[in-house]
Amino acid sequence: MTFPNDALAALAKAVGPGGLLTGEAIPARNRKDASKAAEGLPAVLVMPRTTEEVAAVLAICSQLALPVVVQGGMTGLAGGASPQPGEVALSLERMSGVEEIDPVNRTTTVLAGTPLTIVQEKAAEAGFLYGVDLGARGSCTIGGNVATNAGGVQVLRYGMTRRNVLGLEVVTADGRIVSHLKKVVKNNAGYDWTQLFIGSEGTLGVVTRVLLALQPAVAGIQTALCAASSVEKALAALNRLEGRLGGSLLAFEAIWPEYMEAAAKHTALPWPFPAKPEITLVIEAAMGPSETGQEAFAEALAELAEEGLLDDALVAQSSRDRARFWAYREANYEFYRDMAPGIHFDVSIPLSAMETAVALLRKRVAARSAEALPIVFGHLADSNLHLSIHSETMELSGFADIVYELVREMQGSVSAEHGVGILKRPYLGMSRSEPELALMATLKRTLDPGNILNRGRILPATA
Repeated sequence: MTFPNDALAALAKAVGPGGLLTGEAIPARNRKDASKAAEGLPAVLVMPRTTEEVAAVLAICSQLALPVVVQGGMTGLAGGASPQPGEVALSLERMSGVEEIDPVNRTTTVLAGTPLTIVQEKAAEAGFLYGVDLGARGSCTIGGNVATNAGGVQVLRYGMTRRNVLGLEVVTADGRIVSHLKKVVKNNAGYDWTQLFIGSEGTLGVVTRVLLALQPAVAGIQTALCAASSVEKALAALNRLEGRLGGSLLAFEAIWPEYMEAAAKHTALPWPFPAKPEITLVIEAAMGPSETGQEAFAEALAELAEEGLLDDALVAQSSRDRARFWAYREANYEFYRDMAPGIHFDVSIPLSAMETAVALLRKRVAARSAEALPIVFGHLADSNLHLSIHSETMELSGFADIVYELVREMQGSVSAEHGVGILKRPYLGMSRSEPELALMATLKRTLDPGNILNRGRILPATA
């Protein structure tokens, strides 16, 4: 596709000096997100600084029928931000900053290109907490979090991004700016249109500004590394802890033994327990500043051990212990680099089917290849599993059918928190019915009649 010169000139004028790049001047970071999608060189990269510049860019692209791919921190794992041939890459990287923290209304207003860690730090400086926390916190952006409805390790207490968004400013496909940034929790004045854009992966409009809810800062964080002999016992322990600790739980992360073996083999982390449990748990709770909170946390875990729900429990006695316990949960970032190539999945499985699902996964992977290795871990309390399958000798794409068919059987979701993008689009029908897909297509045609925004993401390019 030859890019029209008049379009190039119009876009350059819209974003001003330094806001447009072409050809080899386009940085590598804008050619591919963090997924396994193929690298692509966009026709042009535009980097607006303001909402008005975003609106001008989209008005031009709409008028000239130019396809647009929206980019944030490029940490996505579903191929949604990787450019396709002929696309205008619209990066929000220059729209970064926390504009306001309102301590009375407990809100913060943030530009979409702001990294998550900046929001967390600014909230902490003001004595508050922003409840969403991800491993990619240093590079993922708030706009990207909204676009994919990101989750992370504290969903148990604070919910996914959707629960933390009070308002949005959005630019529609034809360049209109629509804003709702009112600092109220209750607002039933007509349709809550903002919810349509959360999780829409840039297919319905471009989020430029976000009003986020802040939470009171927590104190007395207690962390434990625990062992359980089954998913059933781990879930029973979760229910008991939620009842005992009265909503103080922050995280309840689960790791299966294949993951722990990979961590022991490819990192400096030793096995933490004398025996090798079926489930290793990272449990965290905010117990308050007094010593009684620490004692209550340890006592609750001791009771679970006495009842046979936990086989072992190590309670952090220092910040160093806490970091060491979390190092197990985040070891995958390190050991994936050393292991055989893998194909990665982010799925939801009903809690009642979790144990069965993992057993069937192991069985079906082994039936396909005795050499293939499944790795399973994730946010157990949120029914979200991250899993990967690794092999030195086999082509891995065929394992996707095994995983997604299993998800369909268990009535789960092919995407828990990473989005659909390009890579999961062929499997969306395993989680969504035909009427649901038809409704999505109707919404897409209504809000983006020219089909210019993130074409081919979530829905087929011709939807």
